[in-house]
Amino acid sequence: MTVPAFHIPYLLPTALLLIAVALKFPTFVRAWRDPDIRATTLLLALASVVYVIITPVNIHRLNEFTGIPNIASPSAYSFLTASCATSLTMITRWREEASESRRRRMCRIHLIYAGITVALWVTFFLAHAPAERIYDLDTYYASTPWMREHILLYLAAHTASCLVASSMLWKWSPEVTNRWLKSGVVLLRLGFASGLVYDAIKLCAIVARWCGTDWDHLSTRVAPPFALLQGVLTAIGFIVPQIGPFLLRRARDRRDYRGLLPLWRALRTATASAATARLGRWAPLDLLLLQREQQIHDALRLLAPHIDRDLHRRAHQLARSEHAEDRAIGLAGAVAVTVAVERHRAGRRCPTDPVQVNADISNHIHDISRAMHHPRAIDTLRRRVSRREGVNTHA
Repeated sequence: MTVPAFHIPYLLPTALLLIAVALKFPTFVRAWRDPDIRATTLLLALASVVYVIITPVNIHRLNEFTGIPNIASPSAYSFLTASCATSLTMITRWREEASESRRRRMCRIHLIYAGITVALWVTFFLAHAPAERIYDLDTYYASTPWMREHILLYLAAHTASCLVASSMLWKWSPEVTNRWLKSGVVLLRLGFASGLVYDAIKLCAIVARWCGTDWDHLSTRVAPPFALLQGVLTAIGFIVPQIGPFLLRRARDRRDYRGLLPLWRALRTATASAATARLGRWAPLDLLLLQREQQIHDALRLLAPHIDRDLHRRAHQLARSEHAEDRAIGLAGAVAVTVAVERHRAGRRCPTDPVQVNADISNHIHDISRAMHHPRAIDTLRRRVSRREGVNTHA
């Protein structure tokens, strides 16, 4: 039998799932004790195996490698059954708080689907299916003893999981307020709905065979796209609630890390003793951000004797008359820090009591660093403060 080496429609869900597994694996290695992370990684891995096996060229290769015609059938259906069980337990874990009843319910799900997996292999080896069927196994053997039961068993298990999962998600959806989880629930509902359409179409083709009618095109051409769509939607549906907050947090950390660069550079040139151990380029971004914040706080403590409380207060008063509060705080702090750095380099201490760094400046390092992106605004405010101070001195 000649089987094309590439099936483009199968590549999308397979590639998507394999990429998702690759992206999830580092998190799994770091936090494998987390049951949600374990379940998500397992689900993605199982679904990936299913779509790898059901690619027609791989069905043929597996049958040839083992020497058993159609061995790919119980192999793929077993992984499909396992992924169904994992989907149900994950939804149960998301939907319910930890309790003894939840644990028992999840154990029952695993036991039921484990029993179905065993039954799939038993019915396959009891059946007589000598002719390899790559595309139309379900309809070709629809009336074959034991093979018929084998096919109906996987369809029943898949249909039940889709129905139960859809029902659980439908009831749970109004209670979900988290936008990432809400998006995942919507995608999962669409995915399981696609699975139900797939099962219904397959069953129609099988029943038609029982009635002596040839509707095989439903099984070979109409149903597969819904199975592929289910793989794509459910994969994304399970990934979004997990990776969405992570990507949002990473984007925020990257913004804050880059935003602190002007203040960090200004303080680094003045207080080399505040430097800490260098981290590798592959260090986690949140750790790099924490290190940069710590270096800034250490440097500000060293600069405390050079920070002028009165200068900071006057700069803040002037800035508030023209800018919003956070902008005013940032500009005033930037003026105070800039002057303190100059005094530190010149070896001159502040003529007045130093500002309370922790309260007035350290708590607003992000506002100050954002202000340092605009050196002209800082210079303008500094000149205005100096002119007012001169006026007050001569008054």
